[in-house]
Amino acid sequence: MWHRLQIALFVLVPAVLVAGLALFHVSVPLPVLGRGYVIRVALPDATRPMDLPRVDGPKDPSAPLVVIDAGHGGHDPGASGIDFREKTLTLGLALALRDELLKEGGVRVALTRSDDRFLALDERMEIARRLGAGLFLSIHADSAGDKDQIAGASVYTLSAKASSEAAARVAASENSADSVNGVQLEGRSNVVASILVDLAQRRTSQQSAAFAGLILREGQGTLQFNPDPRRSADFVVLRAPDVPSVLYESGFISNVADAQRLMSPQGQHRFATVMARAIRIYFARQAGA
Repeated sequence: MWHRLQIALFVLVPAVLVAGLALFHVSVPLPVLGRGYVIRVALPDATRPMDLPRVDGPKDPSAPLVVIDAGHGGHDPGASGIDFREKTLTLGLALALRDELLKEGGVRVALTRSDDRFLALDERMEIARRLGAGLFLSIHADSAGDKDQIAGASVYTLSAKASSEAAARVAASENSADSVNGVQLEGRSNVVASILVDLAQRRTSQQSAAFAGLILREGQGTLQFNPDPRRSADFVVLRAPDVPSVLYESGFISNVADAQRLMSPQGQHRFATVMARAIRIYFARQAGA
C-alpha cells in the first residue's frame, strides 16, 4: 500500500505543481546552460546522386581497379590518442598506398576520400560497387583505451553469419533494380535472386579471404601484426556482395609507438610497399584464374 502511495505522489505532485503555476500565470524561466553547446551536423542528402571519386592510373578500363577507403573523416575523427587522430592517420596511409600503386603502374586507383571529409559507411561501400572495383580496402586504426601496451595490425573480412545476412539484405532490397557480378536480378523471383546473391557473396568472401592472407604473408617481417591478426566481423563497409573487401586495422592509435610509426614517412612507406605488393599479387592471380 505504501509503495502505491509513493508512486501516486511521484506522479501527481509535479502535475499539481505545474497546474498551479499555470492557474496563477506564473512563468518559470528555463535554464539556458548548455544550449550553446549543441552541435548540428549536416547529414548527406539521401536523394542526391552519389559523387564518384576520380580514378587514377591507366586509361584502359580493363586494368584492375582498387578502391582505397581512408576510415572516418570530417566531423568523425575516429579513435584518438595523444596528439593523434584516426582520420588523419588513415588518410596518410591511403595516400601513400595510392602513390605507390600509381608509381608502379598497371593498376587503377580510386580513393573514397582524398581530404578531410565525412562519408557515410554505406557510401564508401557503394562507391566501390558503382565504380566496378575489383578490390576494396578500408584502412582504420584501433584503440585499446588505457591499455597502451597493445599494438599491431589486424586484417578483417566479413564474418560468415554476417555474409549470409548481407546477401539476404541485398536480395530483398535490390532484386528488382540491380545486378550482382554482372548477373541481372531484375524480373527474377525472390528465391532465384536470393540464390544468385548468396552464390556471389560466397565467391566474394573467398576472394576477400585470399587477399587477407596475402596481406599477412607479404607483411611478415615488415609490418607489425597483432598476435591474433586474422579476424572477421560484421563491418558495414565489407558487406558488398560483389566486391572482395578487407578492413585493415593498421595498429593501435592508443599506443604511442604504433601511432608514431604509422604517421611517419618511413612507416607509411613500409605499409604502402607491402600493401601494393599484396594487391598486385591478388590481381595477377585473379587474371590467371
